[in-house]
Amino acid sequence: MFELTFLGTAASTPAKERGLPALLVGAGGDRILVDCGEGTTRQLLRAGAGLRRLRHVLLTHADLDHVLGLGGLIATLDLVGRHGELAICGSRETVGFVERYLASLWPQGRPPVPLRFVALMPGQAIAGGGRRIDCFPVCHRGTTSLGYRFEATPRRHLLDNRLDALGVPAGPMRAQLAKGEAVVLADGRRIDPESVRGPPAPGASLAVVGDAEETRSLVAAIRGADALVIEATFLEADAALAAERGHLTAAQAGRLAADAGIGQLYLTHLSGRYEAAAVAAEARRFFPDVRVMNDLDRVSVVAVPRVRT
Repeated sequence: MFELTFLGTAASTPAKERGLPALLVGAGGDRILVDCGEGTTRQLLRAGAGLRRLRHVLLTHADLDHVLGLGGLIATLDLVGRHGELAICGSRETVGFVERYLASLWPQGRPPVPLRFVALMPGQAIAGGGRRIDCFPVCHRGTTSLGYRFEATPRRHLLDNRLDALGVPAGPMRAQLAKGEAVVLADGRRIDPESVRGPPAPGASLAVVGDAEETRSLVAAIRGADALVIEATFLEADAALAAERGHLTAAQAGRLAADAGIGQLYLTHLSGRYEAAAVAAEARRFFPDVRVMNDLDRVSVVAVPRVRT
């Protein structure tokens, strides 16, 4: 399961009720930030998310509305005494820009907390903590942009009926089997974990896309995801303006969700020129399970059994 907190849902300029792009993904004990627009630190505190378990920042691209909050976040981490390493990940172009930007903010170019800059290539993955994050290319105004797909590790649960039949008592022995360790019963029988586990249960999957100018190249990368977070900056009435500025319409986002067979569609990067209801209605012409997100909204992404195209 992934827990999402939408920290900033505005497009390129902040609005009274919407901050600049940022999404917090909770995966087990980890907190992963996707993009970090100006004001993200305050939004993290307003959401009650805290800062100490934040280990990774994944950047979709280097536009200022997606990265400018990093300076304030790092300064705050220093002030609250956080000294653990923060990994800042993105394309080589994005990471290079951010590294220069952050170096300009502190004497001798040394930020006050340990940073690790990770330049990712499409197809590269970050694994650990019971999940895997794959990155894929996204077209946006000639930038080297990336989208991210989160996959929770499939789990195999112990079968209670099998444990009962074998006479494995409740308590430490079952906990040991759950950890993948064999146990020896009082009568000398050895029970291996594989003999009492069920088939793998699929883990939740989540796709996150920042700014995008087309959707055809995204279908394969996001296919079958339980949830998709993506921009819907314009309506179809302004499709020409959307294409000129390298953004999507709500209709394009809805068509993409239908073509890729995803579970839930969460729309963000919203322009103040439209009512949220109009954005949702346009996307729903093509895909039914649509929600237009607001700042500090929270949702859970779980694996839902369905036919994946």
